[in-house]
Amino acid sequence: MQIRPNMQQQIHQTLQQAWLKRGWLAMLLLPLSGLYGTLAWLHRHLYQWGIWKSQRVAVPVIVVGNIVAGGGGKTPTVVALVQHLKAKGWQIGVVSRGYGRSNNDCCEVLPHSTAAQVGDEPMLLANKCQVPIFVAPKRWDAASQLLAKYPATNVILCDDGLQHHAMHHDIAITVLDDRGMGNGWLLPAGPLRESQIRESNNLVLHTGNHPIKINTTAPQFAAQRSLAKEAKRYDGSRVYLADLNGMAATANKPLVALAGIANPESFFTMLRENGLQLTNTIALPDHFTFDSTIGNQYAGYTLICTEKDAVKLWQFVPHALSVGLEFEPELGFFNHVEQLLAGLKSSPSFKQHQS
Repeated sequence: MQIRPNMQQQIHQTLQQAWLKRGWLAMLLLPLSGLYGTLAWLHRHLYQWGIWKSQRVAVPVIVVGNIVAGGGGKTPTVVALVQHLKAKGWQIGVVSRGYGRSNNDCCEVLPHSTAAQVGDEPMLLANKCQVPIFVAPKRWDAASQLLAKYPATNVILCDDGLQHHAMHHDIAITVLDDRGMGNGWLLPAGPLRESQIRESNNLVLHTGNHPIKINTTAPQFAAQRSLAKEAKRYDGSRVYLADLNGMAATANKPLVALAGIANPESFFTMLRENGLQLTNTIALPDHFTFDSTIGNQYAGYTLICTEKDAVKLWQFVPHALSVGLEFEPELGFFNHVEQLLAGLKSSPSFKQHQS
């Protein structure tokens, strides 16, 4: 295999392992966690004290994020929320920073947009959600332009940004996977961006395969996730996962899986649990950018990737197979979000802000 993790990814993988326990490496980094915690506390309180201003928009804002470094299922949670709230009659808009894109302007994610212009996760959201999506370094700018162009929007979802206080959010959803809170220490000795989960108008959604219990009074819910039964190519054609081993053997093109996400091993594990016989796996840095050389490198393989990778990879390898994630939070999660939204819509402070 010619694509290899870079030094940054190797360091990230080492830290991910260190963050699961309070070992020697975590202890060595503990003094830096004190500095990080002080700066994070000061940053948060500068907004709470009103020294730095948190800007509101004229509709409720739901932020989906995490307090643990690395992915935990934020984007699938946003997709599930959009689909559910749309079915209930809400007019949804989505904003994102657009991590990994090549520019810093505020723009809408359009059908002709590329991942380089708007980011891979916003591209994935646009493909799956069919709602207005804007990206900007300052999420308030993205929300303001979205509302100006789509004034019927009555709820905005923010993909990531739990620690972004410049735009006020009304509901916070903290997503956690099987790692839970890790070793319980702040970065860089542990995985935590915050020492504890904020509990006002907050929900916790567990997206892992194993039950976890977090010490918080915020309501906690679980989501079931599994791989889709079919893989998809760029041209829209599909093949059942159960047929991939035979197809690869007939074509003499061994199965190779790659993933440029926060936790690539979780994707590889699910593929194997579905019976796929992988010749090799390639764990890449999150938001990895592909180039034209990859088509020649893997011409002799059946390439399998995540949906997030596919929005970039298909430009060079249109026959690559994208395997999606079926993600379903429990009904109580959706009900609780709707109850919070109903309370916001009827609150005097929100009505006053709207006027």
